[in-house]
Amino acid sequence: MRVISYNLRKHRASGELVGLVERHEPDILCLQECDTQDLPPHIHDLQLADATQRNRLGLALYYDAERFRAVRIQAFALKKSLHDRLLQPAHERLIGVRLYDNEAQRELIVASFHAAPLTALNSLRRHQIKSALGELQFLGPGLPTLMVGDYNYPIFKENLGEKVRDSGYDLTLSDKRTYTRYKFFRGHFDLATSVGLDIAGVETLARGSSDHMPILVDADYSVAVPASAP
Repeated sequence: MRVISYNLRKHRASGELVGLVERHEPDILCLQECDTQDLPPHIHDLQLADATQRNRLGLALYYDAERFRAVRIQAFALKKSLHDRLLQPAHERLIGVRLYDNEAQRELIVASFHAAPLTALNSLRRHQIKSALGELQFLGPGLPTLMVGDYNYPIFKENLGEKVRDSGYDLTLSDKRTYTRYKFFRGHFDLATSVGLDIAGVETLARGSSDHMPILVDADYSVAVPASAP
């Protein structure tokens, strides 16, 4: 299973999406900072599952409708930062989709996540990550889960990794940095958090017009236990 995550930098990189999907042939595409009012129903052979509705620059998720069937879709509001409250409120920072995998004959959860901006504290982002993973478990208790996106976590990732592992999940960084715009804020901002999945690799793809580089996650189920279609 191949999943791409891309922060479009206020929708500026939206024109790259068709080429990105054609080149890398992902099964799922997760977007952040996209203009949710200007999203096509399809990008190449991927179908739009849904996008957030309460903030114009939000999140979206596309999937291969031949391989997957969307069972349940939900957007979630997480604890707000001061930036969210005073400047450009982001009501929904997580969108999750419960999918039935026709190929593997089982279900999983995939989500697009966007943490609070760099003006917030790491402690708030850790709270958002923990809350997001909890919400996804309500969406599909015990199911394999993959949450990708812009975690906005420039330093102390070892501490973040420990907190994520304490919650029963794995945190995976890509092979190269994903954000290099500012001298003091460079590093792996775009990450993958998972449970019930083997992550074969996370590759940083070529830079486009966004300040983030897209990442490509290669994942498979940890235990091949079939589940009947709902």
